[in-house]
Amino acid sequence: MGKNIVEKIFQSHKAYGKLIPGTPVGLKIDEVYTQDATGTMTWLQFEAIGIDRVKVPLAVSYVDHNMIQSDFMNPDDHRFLQTVAAKYGAYFSRPGNGICHQVNLEQFAAPGRIALGTDSHTPTNGGIGMLSIGVGGLDAATVMAGAPFELTMPQVVKINLKGKLSRPWVTAMDVILEILRRLTVKGGVGKIFEYGGAGVKDLNVTERATITNMGAELGATTSIFPSDERTKFFLAAVGRKKDWVKLEADKDAEYSEIIDLDLTSIEPMIAQPHSPDNVVTIKSLKGTKVDQVCIGSCTNSSYQAMKAVASVLKGNSVAEGVNLLINPGSKQVYQMISKESLTSTMIAAGARMLEASCGPCIGMGGAPGSAQVSVRSYNRNFKGRSGTKDAFVYLASPVSCAVFALKGEILDPRKSGLKIGKFVEPKKYFINRNFIIPPKKDTSKVVVIKGPNIKDISVKEPLEEKIEAEVLLKLGDNITTDDIMPAGSKVLPFRSNIPKISEFVFSGIDSTFSQRAATAKEKGGCIVIGGENYGQGSSREHAAIAPMYLGLHAVIAKSFARIHKANLINFGVLPLQFKNPSDYKRVDKGDRIIIRDVKNSLMVSQVYAIENLTKGTTFEAISDLNNRQKEIIIKGGLLPYTKQQEE
Repeated sequence: MGKNIVEKIFQSHKAYGKLIPGTPVGLKIDEVYTQDATGTMTWLQFEAIGIDRVKVPLAVSYVDHNMIQSDFMNPDDHRFLQTVAAKYGAYFSRPGNGICHQVNLEQFAAPGRIALGTDSHTPTNGGIGMLSIGVGGLDAATVMAGAPFELTMPQVVKINLKGKLSRPWVTAMDVILEILRRLTVKGGVGKIFEYGGAGVKDLNVTERATITNMGAELGATTSIFPSDERTKFFLAAVGRKKDWVKLEADKDAEYSEIIDLDLTSIEPMIAQPHSPDNVVTIKSLKGTKVDQVCIGSCTNSSYQAMKAVASVLKGNSVAEGVNLLINPGSKQVYQMISKESLTSTMIAAGARMLEASCGPCIGMGGAPGSAQVSVRSYNRNFKGRSGTKDAFVYLASPVSCAVFALKGEILDPRKSGLKIGKFVEPKKYFINRNFIIPPKKDTSKVVVIKGPNIKDISVKEPLEEKIEAEVLLKLGDNITTDDIMPAGSKVLPFRSNIPKISEFVFSGIDSTFSQRAATAKEKGGCIVIGGENYGQGSSREHAAIAPMYLGLHAVIAKSFARIHKANLINFGVLPLQFKNPSDYKRVDKGDRIIIRDVKNSLMVSQVYAIENLTKGTTFEAISDLNNRQKEIIIKGGLLPYTKQQEE
């Protein structure tokens, strides 16, 4: 029996286990990279493990999220990340060098390898044929310390592409929006999407990267394309032809499912508020007034995207009442479009040029006005993520966004009367690595500098025999990590200060939560109830650490998103599922519940009898942890578990 691409890469990197869906497999990792919103905790955790130097072939520390320097906190953390990278043998991408996924695609990603990144959009690198998985910071820290990465083997689903895109107005962004429309934000849970078929040849590497980037919104473990002649062309153009290897599925490879998608049938699409899967055709929203347009992010900030946008804007002016913001994905892209006078074209049309960073996508500036409509070429439109709670955020392709900015309303770009230039992939990209600091061989004189906002990491106590706690919050379906631990310029500067950032837990849903949790902690802690797909979205482990710090013992939900579930386990918080989903109705905020014989239930049956003291009722919850995860929970989290393994 032949192998698919995922099986080939997993087999060549396997440390233990079998490639059987639903069973644990350990993998040797080629690269680990972090970004500053998650990287400070990752490197503090790595330090706590006590290893002298990273033990993966390549480690990179990026700064791209927290770029606003309104006080000392962000620049202090940037200095910490630079010095800690120098101390332990990692590359450092300086502030302003660009968004981690775009820079990594240009500078480091390679087909046939495996990367972990402390960001949910790490699968961007799948566009180049690299298996790239978003993880929590503690998982990244333990892998940098030499441990294999363990995950439950996902199912591999083939998306069979046929035909060609109706260029130039139909783009790769429209492809992934159509997939989200079909499969929803839960459609990829427990799966890896492997793209294949004749239609693959119609897409270049940066277009493929757009598609794999937003695979994160499907809940997928990751997504990947083959490595072919187009991959080879791109690697040669960025000066890394030596990294190319051919990578394709065997003709008789098997998949758990095959989804056919005809590229020719796709038309311009748009995601409506407030979810990336709330997708409709653009023409169905014709006439919707637009107040703000944002173009860029790790999804759509490549040279190709920027050049296409500039060609639409050329000779035109942004509509009265529209605010257009553009952030190229990397310093390298910025230099290329500047050399071709494309930046001046954008400025002349009325665009506000931002630095090469995440910017408005993560709520770092660029917030829309009250109740305004903002259309973005970004990947997420969760309510409040933009920084304005009552804003209406839509997601569309860069060229569609450019049309909306000029016309002041949503309309089918094919009917706009505007012109767009034909893109020819360059044979040679402008290459500049002067903002990437390589590892040092001699680190004996390197001093790691920590500002006053960097506090000691928090560790949970080992699991006790009984959990008796109050249900502090009951939530619905698709609760995001933005809901649990908001981002933005007000909150993220405290990413290395858990006591302070914990004050913002669930603040967008219940502003009293942290205060009530502190009170409940004195009485035994708290429990949260969730619906389906609890913890979707960003990989930020602060959504697990901060609630744990506040005394959270368990989350009982109908189902969990992959990364957040792993993060809860890593910090000793039990992720339990209702054995009977209808029991969700039998527990409410304010109820006091008891879970007895917790350790025995965890280690033997993974069935937990839960008594609701307030209502005088009982129900059952279950867990599906493997032996390693059970031990992690018992020890109080992955950090104490790892330190014990090192002893």
